[in-house]
Amino acid sequence: MTYQRTIKKAVTLTGIGLHSGKEARITLKPAPANKGIFFSRQDLPSALPVEAYFKNVINTQMATTLGKGDVTVATVEHLMAALHGFGIDNLFIEVSGPEVPILDGSSAPFCRAILDVGVENQPVPRTYLAIKKRVEVKLAEKWAVAEPSMRFEVHGSIDWDHPSIGFQEFHYIEGKTDFSEIASARTFGFLKDVEALKKAGLALGGSLDNAVVLDQALVLNPDGLRYPDEFVRHKVLDALGDFKLAGISIQGHFKLHRAGHDLHRLILSEVFKDPSNYEIVEGLPEMGSRSKAPSRVPNLVAARAAI
Repeated sequence: MTYQRTIKKAVTLTGIGLHSGKEARITLKPAPANKGIFFSRQDLPSALPVEAYFKNVINTQMATTLGKGDVTVATVEHLMAALHGFGIDNLFIEVSGPEVPILDGSSAPFCRAILDVGVENQPVPRTYLAIKKRVEVKLAEKWAVAEPSMRFEVHGSIDWDHPSIGFQEFHYIEGKTDFSEIASARTFGFLKDVEALKKAGLALGGSLDNAVVLDQALVLNPDGLRYPDEFVRHKVLDALGDFKLAGISIQGHFKLHRAGHDLHRLILSEVFKDPSNYEIVEGLPEMGSRSKAPSRVPNLVAARAAI
């Protein structure tokens, strides 16, 4: 049987927001079983918490933003990916500002923080959504497919007309793929787009410290890439974060091509639209040792930094 999880004690992380450029501070706190994951804006004391749920996604431009009424929390995907990797079901997340800190542009700092405080099982079985039939969505050249599987899988592919990227693919299989294989993959962008993004009020906090930046041909970061195919690994990482917003663990195989936050939300919406697409099951047998999956992240980060 698999059981719900939370963290053992509170932990705080600070940094800047990738898009706002403002100081960002979050505190992760344990939550009781069957609670779910909620964000609360500490700088807006009268604001109600916002559930980490795909129907609360209000913006997918360059990041995943949750909102309820006038309350918004932006750039949640890397934190949510870390929670996916650790199998965290219940958590209170206090945010002092409009955005989760970008830190190094990956999920690794969140993983280290969770490892520092520890994870604990709760005495309540985890509930799963098992996909029963193929579901497909398309947006121009982008597409996403969800199919039945005995476990959670994401097969992501990208195809960029750029000499440092080109075609890349990566297959993440929960219980088989170590989460550290994607945890350190950073967000990326192109130098030619920076001015336009900043005029639009985006990427105001972006730098070589928290993103992979490319010019017309090369990666500009002095230390280069952490993985040869870091770009597609980050895309898969984003997908894990966005699919965590299903509000329930998923048993299914997602195939994604050139997908982004918009398509992730769309495929989840399509799955949930028809109850015949899925069934709800409780306490599936553990498929591999996910509880140990992120345990090598700090060592892997150090090893990558030394390359």
